[in-house]
Amino acid sequence: MDRVKTKRIKVGNTFIGGNSKIAVQSMTNTDTRNVEQTVKQIKELQEAGCDIIRCAVPDIEAGEAIKKIVKDINIPLVSDIHFDYKLALKSIENGVSALRINPGNIGSIDRVREVAKAAKGKNIPIRIGVNSGSLQKDILNKYGKVCAEALVESALEHVNILESVNFDDIAISIKSSNVIQMIESYRMISRKVSYPLHLGVTEAGTIWRGTIKSSIGIGTLLSEGIGDTIRVSLTGNPVEEVKVGREILRSLAYLNEGIEFISCPTCGRTRIDLIKIAEEVEQRLSNCNKNIKVAVMGCVVNGPGEAREADIGIAGGNGEGLIFKKGEIIKKVNEKDLVNELLKEIESM
Repeated sequence: MDRVKTKRIKVGNTFIGGNSKIAVQSMTNTDTRNVEQTVKQIKELQEAGCDIIRCAVPDIEAGEAIKKIVKDINIPLVSDIHFDYKLALKSIENGVSALRINPGNIGSIDRVREVAKAAKGKNIPIRIGVNSGSLQKDILNKYGKVCAEALVESALEHVNILESVNFDDIAISIKSSNVIQMIESYRMISRKVSYPLHLGVTEAGTIWRGTIKSSIGIGTLLSEGIGDTIRVSLTGNPVEEVKVGREILRSLAYLNEGIEFISCPTCGRTRIDLIKIAEEVEQRLSNCNKNIKVAVMGCVVNGPGEAREADIGIAGGNGEGLIFKKGEIIKKVNEKDLVNELLKEIESM
C-alpha cells in the first residue's frame, strides 16, 4: 500500500518518516533512577524487537541516570519531559536520542528556544505529544469538549512554537483513549503537516482490551498509509507492547521478518488438544528469527489444504498429527511428540 510521504528524521541510529520502515516503540515502566532495572528492561524490549525506547524523566535524579543508561544500551532512547525545561536540557546533555515534550507546557518562549537550540546542536529531534487528557484550557473552552479538531489545533500550536524558534526536526503524536477520535485526529493532522507521525491509542487498557483497541486504531491508519512509528500502550509488561506492535505491522505486510504464525479456531472435528499445542508452539517460537510461516491446524480438512501456503505445519488427527511442508505431508507423529517434532523440522529449515 502507498504510505503518506513525510519528512525523514533521525532518532539515534534509526530513521523514521520518508521511506523508512515503521518503527516500533515502547516505554519503560521501571523507575528511571534505578539504572540497573531500567537497562535490564530496555535490553528485554530490544530483544523482543523494539526499535526506539522512551523513559520518563520526572526529576533531576532521573535526568542524571540517563547518562548511565545510554552507555549500557544500543537502542535510541527518548526522554519524556513534562513542565521542567531543565530536565530536557539535562537529557540532551546526557546523551538521549530524542525528546518527547509539549513546548507549550515547559515555560516561556525563551525556555523553548533554549531547549530547541540545545537539541539542534546535537541533532536531536523533538516529538510533540498531545493527548486528550492534556488539552490547553483555551482550546478546550473553544470547542467545549475534547474532539479531533481540538487535538489537531493543540498539536499545530506546539508545532508553531518550535517553528517560531527555527526548529523543524519534529515528529507528532496525537493520542486519545477513544479509538474513533484517535483515527480522526491522525487523518486530519496528516492532511495538514508533513512531519512524521507516531501512532498510538493512549490508556488503551489491559493486554486483552488494549490489544484490541490498539489494533483497530493503529491498524486502520496504517492500512491508509498513515503513520511512521507506533507504540501499543498496554497495562502490563511493555514487552507485550512490542509483540503486539510487531504483529500489527506483520498483519499489514509492513514487517516481513520473523515467524508468521497461524492456527485454526478448532471445531467438532478436532481430536487433539490443539489449543494447548498452538500456545506451546507460539511460545517456543517467540524468539525465532526465521522468516517462515508456521500453521497449527486441527484436522486434515483445514490442514495441508487450507494452510498450503504455510512453510511448515501440523494437521491434527485422532491422538496424532501430520507434519506437512508446503502442503505436502512428510510424517505422522503421536500427539505427545507433535510439538517437539515440529520444532526439530523448523530448526533444520
